[in-house]
Amino acid sequence: MTDHQDALARLQAAGFDLTAFSEEQREVLSALTPHELGVLVEIKGRLDESAPEVQAHVDIAGGALF
Repeated sequence: MTDHQDALARLQAAGFDLTAFSEEQREVLSALTPHELGVLVEIKGRLDESAPEVQAHVDIAGGALF
């Protein structure tokens, strides 16, 4: 597996829906440095952890807050 394929595999394992990105965007993602990749995965994890709380606000307020 190349470094580029490894980067995309790591993003996919972290829950990124790579089909939502264009081919050009996937090329950018595949070229991330290990540090950049780690930061992106960490941010995604934090966002995922906060999702239930944010979702509850959307359900209650009808999305008015976001």
